[in-house]
Amino acid sequence: MNFKNRMKSLACLSLVAGGLWAQNVCVSTPNTSLLLSAPAGGELRILYYGEKLAEADLKTYEGDRGMDAAYPVYGLTCITETALAVTHADGNLTTEMVVDQVATSDDDTSTKTVVRLKDKVYPFYVNVCYRAYHDVDIIEAWTEITNGEKKPVVLTQFASAYLPIRRGEVWLSHLHGSWANEGQLVQEPLTPGMKVIQNKDGARNSHTDHAEVMFSLDGQPRENAGRVIGAALCYGGNYKLRVETHDGDYHQFFAGINEDNSAYRLEKDETFVTPALALTYSDEGLSGASRNFHRWGREYKLANGDKLRKILLNSWEGVYFDINQEGMDQMMADIAAMGGELFVMDDGWFGGKYQRNKDNSSLGDWVVDKRKLPEGIEGLLADAKKHGIKFGIWIEPEMTNTVSELYEKHPDWILKAPQRDPVLGRGGTQLVLDLANPEVQDFVFGVVDDLMTRYPEIDYIKWDANMPISNHGSQYLPADKQSHMYIEYHRGFAKVCDRIRAKYPDLTIQACASGGGRANWGILPWFDEFWVSDNTDALQRIYMQWGTSYFFPAIAMASHISAAPNHQTFRTIPLKYRIDVAMSGRLGMEIQPKNMTGEEKKLCKKAIAEYKTIRPVVQQGDIYRLLSPYDKLGLASLMYVAPAKDKAVFYWWKTEHFVNQHLPRVPMAGLNPDKLYRVHELNRIDNEPLAFEGKVFSGAYLMANGLEIPYNHKVDYHKQNDYSSRVLYLEAVE
Repeated sequence: MNFKNRMKSLACLSLVAGGLWAQNVCVSTPNTSLLLSAPAGGELRILYYGEKLAEADLKTYEGDRGMDAAYPVYGLTCITETALAVTHADGNLTTEMVVDQVATSDDDTSTKTVVRLKDKVYPFYVNVCYRAYHDVDIIEAWTEITNGEKKPVVLTQFASAYLPIRRGEVWLSHLHGSWANEGQLVQEPLTPGMKVIQNKDGARNSHTDHAEVMFSLDGQPRENAGRVIGAALCYGGNYKLRVETHDGDYHQFFAGINEDNSAYRLEKDETFVTPALALTYSDEGLSGASRNFHRWGREYKLANGDKLRKILLNSWEGVYFDINQEGMDQMMADIAAMGGELFVMDDGWFGGKYQRNKDNSSLGDWVVDKRKLPEGIEGLLADAKKHGIKFGIWIEPEMTNTVSELYEKHPDWILKAPQRDPVLGRGGTQLVLDLANPEVQDFVFGVVDDLMTRYPEIDYIKWDANMPISNHGSQYLPADKQSHMYIEYHRGFAKVCDRIRAKYPDLTIQACASGGGRANWGILPWFDEFWVSDNTDALQRIYMQWGTSYFFPAIAMASHISAAPNHQTFRTIPLKYRIDVAMSGRLGMEIQPKNMTGEEKKLCKKAIAEYKTIRPVVQQGDIYRLLSPYDKLGLASLMYVAPAKDKAVFYWWKTEHFVNQHLPRVPMAGLNPDKLYRVHELNRIDNEPLAFEGKVFSGAYLMANGLEIPYNHKVDYHKQNDYSSRVLYLEAVE
């Protein structure tokens, strides 16, 4: 953060401590301001959120008419939605909160502002908290709810934050989907009534709706222009986002834990802390909001967000459960020969009494199946070392099967309602362990700890979660706290992950949950990346990865080259196209290399080498989405630009193929208009180079005009097909 912005931020915050405008509190990032009215003994109100306010504006700002309480509570104004609803110890359903005090504190990366609210009658308190980062345009908002009454109170609604959004032509962008079809972009105008986006999976929360949204304030969303507010709830469990458009001038946006069947009994002197809602504002469109989320995520949230990710081969689509020593060695040799850096052995390697040959047994029995791997993990690590690569392994530690030694020993460890038979999941036998139980927490931590203690050379863990919570009941929690189950599950999960990261901070861990079920900023502080989807079809991945990129950076998005025909869609897509799509995320492979031709291996080897060149730009650069596949114009295009704007990578994928079709020319974005850039095509298969290969263009020209991309590849007749894609590498020249 430069000196000028830092001083503006401090000036803004100084309004808290006495003086003429002491009732106003300003929370600022380098380019945004959140202005609050916080009069002692009065109501905390939001006055403004958006582009950073100048000091002169702060002194005179009165706020727009109709702005509501910063944290609306239920009881005295009942006709609209609220953030907090409480049943007090005496049965009173009403709450009236006023400002008690305001405090700020500074550290090296952020400024924390806490406005303490107190009920006018009861010793009941809510801290409304904001953390504003010094170098990224993100404000995190959350609450800390404390019961000072003599007996327990019940929280029936407990949102993390509230934000009023001025009515006009406001559009909502959000993500929806399903297994193998995650991250689908939905864009719609906000209209009167209620819009609810929620999840009740229990264990995972991003297969269907996502806990992140963007509001375009200037009409239909645009990628690189227009005012946008983005919001991401940092929570891995059940959530609810609400947008109420009542009869006032504001859309009312609430975000927090889904309170359905989760009423929380708050004991005397207990404090309930809600998950953070990350807020951002940009006047550079949807991509501008994405860049803010990506920078914040890499710097402050994502595990090891400053470290480039390795190029890997995962065994799953290559062999599925057919794990054996010889086959793993062969796959390691193949990925090493193509320039890869890591091999990951997926499901099927474990099982003692019950052998894991399909998905209906052995979860929880984390012992090496010596019938498949006679030399054990030691032999695999030796093979990886022989080939000069790292080794990783798959686990699913939160789950068990009824057909397992663990379940036979500990049937009391599963989530199950009293007096009910358990509902079974994957394979007709799967169950979720009760992470509210400290013994289960120790067990789950031990799965990782035992592996890493015995085999410290393991470099990567793929952590899966293939079942939702389908049984409402904890065998550990008491009868009066059964409604805490969903919340306590994720508290237990957090405790386990904290222990793992404290002991193994450099271990790479992927969050996989039947594919993209755990793409959420509440999960990623413990994980280095997530599996976008079990669907590896390149064409469908363009759509899924496009939507996912709204909130998550490429470094976190595992994207793999897989076989043709694809194992999920059975679509046959040429290898060049599959490579070009996979190279827009964290590149990997999900294929059996021994089934590839020599020419295919050669192309992959070249692509891996070229990805290593562009990896810092893709994984640490700024995204600019250029032409959306959802616009149905026959193309999709995006690019990444290095922070210094001296390098960029441009992606172009044709999504439809017709004779005599006309495709739009795509202007670039994010470049320095005064720099000159040399263009080089990566993964080239054409017999002749592109007309602009090696030529130099100004950033201004490329952003105004783009380049004319041929619609098809110029290859030998027998290699022609209906797919076309390009990856261009731009380097600044003096």
